[in-house]
Amino acid sequence: MITIAVDCMGGDVGPAVTMPACAAFLSSHPQAHLLLVGKPAELKAWPHVLNNVRCSVVSASEIVTMDDPVEVALRRKKDSSMRVAINQVKAGEAQAAVSAGNTGALMAIARYVLKTLDGIDRPAIATQLPNARGGATTVLDLGANVDCTAEHLLQFAVMGSALVAASTGRKEPSVGLLNVGEEVIKGSEVIKQAGVLLRNAANTGDLNFIGNIEGNDIFRGTTDIVVCDGFVGNVALKASEGLASMISGFIREEFSRSLLRKMSAIVAYPVLKSFKDRVDHRRYNGAALLGLQGLVFKSHGSADAFAFEQALGRAYDAAHNQLLDNVRERIAHARPLISPESVPSELKSIPTI
Repeated sequence: MITIAVDCMGGDVGPAVTMPACAAFLSSHPQAHLLLVGKPAELKAWPHVLNNVRCSVVSASEIVTMDDPVEVALRRKKDSSMRVAINQVKAGEAQAAVSAGNTGALMAIARYVLKTLDGIDRPAIATQLPNARGGATTVLDLGANVDCTAEHLLQFAVMGSALVAASTGRKEPSVGLLNVGEEVIKGSEVIKQAGVLLRNAANTGDLNFIGNIEGNDIFRGTTDIVVCDGFVGNVALKASEGLASMISGFIREEFSRSLLRKMSAIVAYPVLKSFKDRVDHRRYNGAALLGLQGLVFKSHGSADAFAFEQALGRAYDAAHNQLLDNVRERIAHARPLISPESVPSELKSIPTI
């Protein structure tokens, strides 16, 4: 039985989304138990969820709002549903926590309560983006770390490899470093240094590093994992969501036009629907906060019940596949490489383009 602590009050909507999502999740995961964290008086509006024998309510008197500053969430709201949910992981009552709340607050609270794994300087946010091969590309970091060192990018690559290996069963998923070109001489000093570290890790068997990749490779499915800093990753994530919304809008518009256009759209509907489903960002909802001594997953704040259910599913799969142990093992093996001294001095002679 996998137990997940759910921040039922987080996100733009709160229980109106999280509670129906919990009901749907439980119906499809018979080996799951949920700790519903929130204000009991507000959760009572969903008796069919509360009456499920695989649900327990954990009381929390406060809510971290989407615009709460990090310091308020961390220092003043110590009985928030977000913090109480993470505390369940810390206490061993749950194997993972899921929240749709304020991303900055969630990362700060999770890092404060759970601490980082040995060998990890900064946790990273990782999620999947759909690709042209019918699968998904895992990208990290997606916004937790705007300024990164080469060592941070190596840590992200190792953690991302553990995530993909645990979720797909592929022991050596491929890793690409996002850059402005495939050549090793291109990019900033940090990217070039990261390239050296990643190649060293490939030589020691710690990573299946395929080299530099460009932005279009994310959606082509060139590699299983794409490593970048949080600024670039967040831009890529928002761009993909915008593209998915544009496609959905286009399909709706085709059905609202002239009779001929409607008839053409009806004929093409199966293909259009299949394509829409493949790029639907809701299917990929649920980003892992990697590098912590516990599993925490972030749902979009604007997620509907279907999307939040996907986030619960990702947390369940991560716990079931022992993601945390996988990350620990890979970091321990690669730890000799994760130090500033591991960057050769001759790297400084490579010009920046």
